[in-house]
Order: sequence, then structure tokens, then C-alpha cells
Amino acid sequence: MAEDIIRKLPFSAIAEQSLLGSILIDPSSINLVADMISADDFYLEEHKQIYLAMHGLFITNSQIDIVTLIDELVKKGIYSKSGGEEYIKVIAQTVPNALNVKDYAKIVKDKSVLRQLIRMCDEVSDQAYSEQDEVAGILESAQNRLYSITQGRETKNFRHIREVLTDVYAHLREMVTDPNAAQGTSTGFRSLDRVLAGMGNSDLVIVGARPGMGKTSFCLNIGTNVAKATKKAVAIFSLEMSAEQLVNRVISSEALVDSYSLRTGELKSEEWDHIAQAASSLSGCDILIDDTPGITVTAMKAKLRRVSNLGLVVIDYLQLMQSDRKIENRTQEVSEISRSLKILAKELNVPVICCSQLSRGTESRTSKKPMISDLRESGSIEQDADVIIFLYRDDYYKIAEGENVSPDTEQNVAEVIIAKNRHGSTDTVKVGWTGRYTKFREIVNESDLPH
Repeated sequence: MAEDIIRKLPFSAIAEQSLLGSILIDPSSINLVADMISADDFYLEEHKQIYLAMHGLFITNSQIDIVTLIDELVKKGIYSKSGGEEYIKVIAQTVPNALNVKDYAKIVKDKSVLRQLIRMCDEVSDQAYSEQDEVAGILESAQNRLYSITQGRETKNFRHIREVLTDVYAHLREMVTDPNAAQGTSTGFRSLDRVLAGMGNSDLVIVGARPGMGKTSFCLNIGTNVAKATKKAVAIFSLEMSAEQLVNRVISSEALVDSYSLRTGELKSEEWDHIAQAASSLSGCDILIDDTPGITVTAMKAKLRRVSNLGLVVIDYLQLMQSDRKIENRTQEVSEISRSLKILAKELNVPVICCSQLSRGTESRTSKKPMISDLRESGSIEQDADVIIFLYRDDYYKIAEGENVSPDTEQNVAEVIIAKNRHGSTDTVKVGWTGRYTKFREIVNESDLPH
């Protein structure tokens, strides 16, 4: 009968032996599988310990062979001085060569994923049967676990430092051959990238400014730069403007056509040509726009999980987002949203740029330059963010206060203030701002000022 069938957890002893045997025959083959599997992917504890020992030898540039491997296992107390030698010899004789090492690793990984799915389903089932948690919480937990498994980042177990060191070594080698590998995702502004070393994967970047400073345009400029340079998908959540309004801004920036002319339709023939060229270029970019008002982080996460080759997330803006649960205190609600955004960035392993409003505190000071304390409903934004950037334009306040400024108001210079940088120093860099094109530009010399 079906009830009498004993179900066993999936695993392949011969695949695990063949993988370990391939590494013994050809130690360099560990480079081919280090990013595919971890020690926890092995079902048999003895195989797990053997793989960890191989990793230890590899990290210390020691030769991996039967003698050194057994010595390492004896040191760790896995084998006694007189035991284990025969089994290591058996593993070494399992395969004639290491040509199929990646195939063996795939089998081991596939069986591990199946076991993870089984564990996840059991735990979700227990949660559902208990009826002790909110249904939304159970669903969110299940989705998170399934997504982690899908991405190969199941987080149930610890990772031994030996495995992490292997990844670090691989990254260091990559940087030697390709210096650009040290950089994160480029913003498209060289002066800013020099301070940030690019935007790191899993970074939460907050861009704050008073209304009218151009924070939306700044983030759109970065998003367009990333989409063009990386050919990766850039997801933009616009909670304030419609998708059409957003695209109008992007076209204005890319085609260098006056944004007012775009709104009124009063366009010259040469401007139509510029728009056509910009539209052709933009249509080849993988830019995705969602203009759902009041969207939650959970809803964002559900949509982003379906995006392949994701490179960047842009959110405009934080204070218009809603929490997944009702919280009376708005500051606490914004704090929960900022924490959720940091978790989102970490889970998706891409930079997340989020615009944020500033309080009116800047208006009452002699110096109008923003500070971290000016973040509106700040709560935990400061501690959650990896990078906090403020935009400041002196001409903006001069015009507002009726002071005389250059009649060529497009030739503004904006200060990009890096107020927090978890990975390095803080600084202020200057970029050009062309108001009628809603475009920020790199300034190298005077000729680079927007005109």
C-alpha cells in the first residue's frame, strides 16, 4: 500500500564520490565547481568533511592528494591515524579522470536542491497546520524560501569561512586580470564612481533632496546609464508620476529636447529627429516601469523576482510607499519600509536606489545644504542605507529668493553630497545640471558645463 512506501531523501552516493575523486585526480578542477556547490550540498557527512578538507588545502595552496588529505582529516579529528586511508583510495579510484567533474557537481547540487525543497515544504506545511501565524506571513516566508532556493542561496545553514575565502580568491584573481571588476555598478558619473567605487550589489542607496532639486531626474539618469552600459534590466517604480510622464523625462534627457516642448507638443523638425534617435536607443534598453501608487515592498519583491538579468532597482520615492501592515506611527512605518528595502537589495543582490524627501529644516538654516538629520520621517533610514546622497543647487535658492543670477539658468552646477558611504569615504562632487532637459552631466572642464 502507498502508506507503507518509505520515502528516502534524494542523494547520489556515486555522484558525491565521483566529484571528490575528480578533485583528488585533478586538484585544479575544484576551480570549476567551487561556485556551483558548497559543502552542505553533500548528503553524507563524511563526504562533506572531505570536501571541506580539500577546500582547506586549496586555500592554503597545499597539494591535494591522498597523503595530504588524510593528514588534514586526521588533524580535524574526522579520521583516526590508522583509519580512513582505504576509503580515500576508493574515492580516488571511482573515476578514471576529471573530465566530467562539472556533471558530477550538477548531480550533487540537484539532489541538494530537492532536499531543500522537501525541508521547505515540510516547514511551510507545519506552519499552515499550526494556524498560529498570519496567512500573509506564511506566504511571504514560503516565497522567500523558494526564491532563495531558486537563486542557489538557501540560507538555512552556515557557510564555512573556507568556502567564502574561495569566492574572495576568485574575485581577487578577476581583479588582477580585469581592474574594472573591482568596481560596483557604475552610476555613469565618473567623479561619483571614484568616491563610491560604483554601487555595490545589495547596496541600498538613498538619494535625498528638497523638491525641485532634481532627485527624480538624477536617479533616472543613473538608471538609463546602467541600462545602456550593462545591458541588464533596470526596474523603476514610480509612485508619484505616471509611466508616460516618466518616459517624457527620460526622452528629454536623452534627446536633449526641452521638457516643456515635450509637454506642449511644440516641437521643431530637428527635435523630432532627436526624439526618434533617442527612442530608438531607449527601446533597445531593458528598462521596466511600474507606476502602481502606494506599492508595498512585498509587491515590489513579487514583481522583481520575475525579472531576469536584473541589474538595478530605482524607487521614486520612499515616503509614498506603504507598509505591509498597519502602523499608526508614520515614522515607524517608514523605518520598517527602509529595513525591508535593505533586505530586498540583499536578497536580489542588486543595488537599490530610493529617492527620499527632506524635511523643511534646510529652509530655516543659513546654510541650505542638507544633512542626514534632514531626512524626512528618517527613523532607521540612516542605519539601513549603505550610501546616502544629497543633491544641492545654490542657484535654486538664489532664484527662489529673487537674487540676480546668470540669465543662462541652464548652466547650473549641482553638488552631489555623499553624506554616508559604508564602503569608503564621504565627499562632495560637482556635476552639471541642465534644467530644461532634466539632465545631469559630468563636469571635467568648463567646456563640459551644460549649454
